[in-house]
Amino acid sequence: MPEGEKTRQCKQEEEQPQKEEEREGLIEFYSSYQELFQFFCSNTTIHGAIRLVCSKKNKMKTAFWSVLFFLTFGLMYWQFGILYREYFSYPVNLNLNLNSDRLTFPAVTLCTLNPYRYSAIRKKLDELDQITHQTLLDLYDYNMSLPRSDWSTLSTQKRSSRSLLHHVQRHPLRRQKRDNLVNLPENSPSVDKNDWKIGFVLCSENNKDCFHQAYSSGVDAVREWYSFHYINILAQVPDAKALDESDFENFIYACRFNDATCDKANYTHFHHPLYGNCYTFNDNSSSLWTSSMPGINNGLSLVVRTEQNDFIPLLSTVTGARVMVHDQNEPAFMDDGGFNVRPGIETSISMRKEMTVRLGGSYSDCTEDGSDVPVQNLYSSRYTEQVCIRSCFQLNMVERCGCAYYFYPLPEGAEYCDYTKHVSWGYCYYKLLAEFKADVLGCFHKCRKPCKMTEYQLSAGYSRWPSAVSEDWVFYVLSQQNKYNITSKRNGVAKVNIFFKEWNYKTNGESPAFTVVTLLSQLGNQWSLWFGSSVLSVIELAELILDFIAITFILAFRWFRSRQKLSPPGPSPNSHDNTAFQDETPGLSAPHRFTVEAVVTTLPSYNSLEPHGPSRDGEVGHD
Repeated sequence: MPEGEKTRQCKQEEEQPQKEEEREGLIEFYSSYQELFQFFCSNTTIHGAIRLVCSKKNKMKTAFWSVLFFLTFGLMYWQFGILYREYFSYPVNLNLNLNSDRLTFPAVTLCTLNPYRYSAIRKKLDELDQITHQTLLDLYDYNMSLPRSDWSTLSTQKRSSRSLLHHVQRHPLRRQKRDNLVNLPENSPSVDKNDWKIGFVLCSENNKDCFHQAYSSGVDAVREWYSFHYINILAQVPDAKALDESDFENFIYACRFNDATCDKANYTHFHHPLYGNCYTFNDNSSSLWTSSMPGINNGLSLVVRTEQNDFIPLLSTVTGARVMVHDQNEPAFMDDGGFNVRPGIETSISMRKEMTVRLGGSYSDCTEDGSDVPVQNLYSSRYTEQVCIRSCFQLNMVERCGCAYYFYPLPEGAEYCDYTKHVSWGYCYYKLLAEFKADVLGCFHKCRKPCKMTEYQLSAGYSRWPSAVSEDWVFYVLSQQNKYNITSKRNGVAKVNIFFKEWNYKTNGESPAFTVVTLLSQLGNQWSLWFGSSVLSVIELAELILDFIAITFILAFRWFRSRQKLSPPGPSPNSHDNTAFQDETPGLSAPHRFTVEAVVTTLPSYNSLEPHGPSRDGEVGHD
């Protein structure tokens, strides 16, 4: 072999390892999808993946394990979807805690259950009673018994009641048919009165549309009709909200808390249109009562007057008192949470405090302080759901009817409804009330529950008070101490005891049922159940996806480069175009060109045929 050939072979052998080292770079990719898939199935820690490769000589097994693998994969991600849906529904767990500590005594509101004939409105109320007397006589042939003073002044009241009579006649109490509410013709004795309803009609200002308010009970109809006119009378008095009894002791005969006597610093007063004078105990946040021990002797004890001397008989048909237990800085809605106290009975009310704390944000639509609720708070108290609902109705009342409902606080710049100024406010009110109850106004949707609220679970027991053997001396002491004029011993007084049943109070709290840690744990459980693998197996799967994407880009890039190389270059502008000539002679084909590579082997020289080695002395080679 010539020396040049040996040198070239040696250089090739030396360059071969260098080329192999250059091929093993920092980032290497598989040459095909099949190579990637085989490597993944042979080396992954996911159970069952190796079966897709080792059984490739048995197509039936390969098909079986492929179906089983992808079915398991789909079921796992179906479970993943359920977990994600439950996580984003933000479920909560209810936590119940029992706490034991000294408790702050709640606020207690007590009302007379009947408003009095205050001097500011006595004259108009007497006029309304006269009109009601005539109405009951026409409808039921009932002769209402009125005080003698009213009959003596009837002639003068007829002159002064023309304005009131005009408005009452605009909203009369009538008998109506049960089926179609058609007015009964006057003076028709042949018709059975049991086949009719009692109600009153409220019409718009132009009398084009009327609203029929009917009742199946005549008692309810008379009370509602009388209350409607009574509210209008109250609205005509500028300071009707400040109506008060002459003395606190006329209603509360005895007050004691935790063996200490109550005084004026322990209560506040307000007037309710239907429940009369109301007194709220322990509403002063500066000096709140604290219950030292549970039990009836460590709570609030009241002796109240229930006798009705100067009440309005057509406004309320019950006797006694109304009591409500509520938290401080919350208004007393006597219609919602109050209950009546019977006269001649000792009512013992045991309480148990219960707090509710809700999670806000994504877990519920509760509000912290009502600042994010689109309803203005008309009450001078903290936010509650009932405060928001009543404020919402009042604001809609002012907007739609042009005046405010007397039972709720007065918005700024508005005035209370009065048919001497707002002729058809009653028609507007009952129409609006129907929409309010059907949630057309959206008040129940706008007003959200508070995230933190305190409630008191009440249970009551009753016993006769005073007893038959002790009532004589009890009433005698009351008459001496409180100047109580005894007219009806049994229905004249009542006793109320309000106390904590125990120190333990319950707190209902909420905690997230699904956190990020819980979600990851559940996902890991599902992954281990279906594939028996760990977090590293998930990373391996992510690596497979990334390698698949990388190979796809590489193969697409190579295909794009190969397309560029195969596309013929365009003719140069100086070259001769022989395309036309070739098209004209299609029968003559261009001769094929063959590239012949001649391999020339150099014959060895003559000297190479001589034996190698040192030449003999004296011998000379010849050409």
